[in-house]
Amino acid sequence: MHPNQDAARRSSLAEGQNPFAVIFGCSDSRLAAEIIFDLGLGDAFVVRTAGQVIDDAVLGSLEYSISELKVPLIVILGHDSCGAVKATKSAVEAGEMPTGFIRDLVERITPSVLTSLRNEKHEVNDMVVEHVKQTAGRLADTSHVISDAIEKGQTAVIGLSYSLGEGRVELVSGIGEL
Repeated sequence: MHPNQDAARRSSLAEGQNPFAVIFGCSDSRLAAEIIFDLGLGDAFVVRTAGQVIDDAVLGSLEYSISELKVPLIVILGHDSCGAVKATKSAVEAGEMPTGFIRDLVERITPSVLTSLRNEKHEVNDMVVEHVKQTAGRLADTSHVISDAIEKGQTAVIGLSYSLGEGRVELVSGIGEL
């Protein structure tokens, strides 16, 4: 339907924004949240990194969306066949870490891959689901801004896994209530 994408909507947002959700997802080019959820200008505050890996800039962006924009919903968006999770699975299996800053991504995804393997789940897509769950939990555990908003009932965190081939999402975790 392509809502909220015309000149009038753009003009109405010139002085400020009031998104109903913040979406923290993978930077994979096939996972453009505004397109897959048919969102328009101002509907969602979107933060993306490879493998939806948390770093200080991500935490700052998410905390800004909660404390300043009063966004009531944080969505963690992972997807099947994630390259960052595949790279981490390969590194864990080979016992060799990649070089450069890809190593940082792999190091941050490794706990999810190890948990998945410990639970006898060896497929990349199972590891993606585990990583979405752990990412949601880490946000709630790491950020006092986010955890306080959850405790006060001002925001909730949900984890979704997107199927690239089917174009649908599955709810895989939830923290807090709205």
